[in-house]
Amino acid sequence: MSKKGVLLVNLGTPDSPETKDVRRYLDEFLMDPRVIDVGPVSRALLVKGIIVPFRSPKTSKLYKHIWSDKTGSPLLHYSKLQLKMLQERLGDGYLVELAMRYQSPSIASALTRLKEALVESIQVIALFPQYASASTGSVHEKVMEIVSKWPTIPSISLANSFHDNQLMIETFANNAKKYKPETYDHVLFSFHGLPQRQLMKCDHTGNYCLKIDSCCNTLNDTNKFCYSAQSHDTARLIAGKLNLPKEKYTICFQSRLGKDPWVQPYTSEVVAKLAKEGKRRLLVFCPAFVADCLETVYEVTREYGAEFKALGGEHIQLVESLNDSPTWIDALEEMVRGN
Repeated sequence: MSKKGVLLVNLGTPDSPETKDVRRYLDEFLMDPRVIDVGPVSRALLVKGIIVPFRSPKTSKLYKHIWSDKTGSPLLHYSKLQLKMLQERLGDGYLVELAMRYQSPSIASALTRLKEALVESIQVIALFPQYASASTGSVHEKVMEIVSKWPTIPSISLANSFHDNQLMIETFANNAKKYKPETYDHVLFSFHGLPQRQLMKCDHTGNYCLKIDSCCNTLNDTNKFCYSAQSHDTARLIAGKLNLPKEKYTICFQSRLGKDPWVQPYTSEVVAKLAKEGKRRLLVFCPAFVADCLETVYEVTREYGAEFKALGGEHIQLVESLNDSPTWIDALEEMVRGN
């Protein structure tokens, strides 16, 4: 019997924490025109001439802090577990493959394995809960670029997002309960940042994004594909599961790069503000990630944790990502079977 193919795609990770591998990863990542959306000449000068040469050695040191000799990067480790657990759930009628948008295992190699297995269809699940052109959009474009060259193209499905998936929301909420959120002074929902210009490009009306007060606060037909609006929706749903009042939590954005304005407020500024207000203990969710990675394990726990303590705070507690939670695998199974 023919099988149905499932392709899980996450962002990517260097093959090792060594500078040469980090350089190769950053070069592929940042040269993607959906990630740095400027002209090709400007992008090449910026990435190859400035960012990659200077950033690679620094980023290599950060990866070494979170790298395991046994399992490698946490993102790849948990992605492999998600693949294994989902395949076991789905059974013999499905073939699940894993790919990274940048570096290994590549999307091309994963699609080739599905093609050679003669699957009757391919469902692509970009592992980013909220849609962004630089993440989900880039995965979809790469998949379509590859399969467009196949003589025979099977049925292919591409999901925009799963920012409001109830099982995903439940997993994040359950992960937080053991820390007793009510005992913390404040809760942060810290999402990966994006340049504001990328949000505006996704506003097909041209007169809503960043032109209407609180344009992202409520999800509607105009902003339903907006990364920031979907992020706000995810945070509200998790907060609702935990009965957090609005004044107890803040939605913010991390990992800014460059001087152009990005989605605000910035997590670093929110952390500093809360410390100055006398807040001592912060609980932090990172609901843009389905697996712990450099941005969660290091950036939140170590960098923001150190900044918070330097300003008088006591502790930042990271709520772990979805990782290998059985409820998260329930969510993936639901997505596949419900397609």
